Amino acid sequence: QAQLVESGGGLVQAGGSLRLSCAASGRIVSIDAMGWYRQAPGKQRVLVAEITDGGSPSYADSVKGRFTISRDNAKSTVYLQMDSLNREDTAVYYCNARIFGAAPMSWHYYWGQGTQVTVSS
Repeated sequence: QAQLVESGGGLVQAGGSLRLSCAASGRIVSIDAMGWYRQAPGKQRVLVAEITDGGSPSYADSVKGRFTISRDNAKSTVYLQMDSLNREDTAVYYCNARIFGAAPMSWHYYWGQGTQVTVSS
């Protein structure tokens, strides 16, 4: 099995920046796409940004130009640099990855435990 562990959330003032990290570990053979989702109170979990194994990113319209997703394949880690944060960005952020594990030998989607991001005005 694989695990995803996130870090980097916290409290920041509007206009500030935060960087989230998510490291995959366990019996991993290969990692396909990795991404970040967020869930605000009373709302559904939505995709924020995603990056392919080749490094091609895509973003939700609400974060384009402010957030940057990247990955380090050697470290099995995905990052989310968040700039110009506003109160609407307040949510629990979850890491997601499609991973081919060694036991069992198959593709599965995994989720991190979530990290809280709170933007104050």
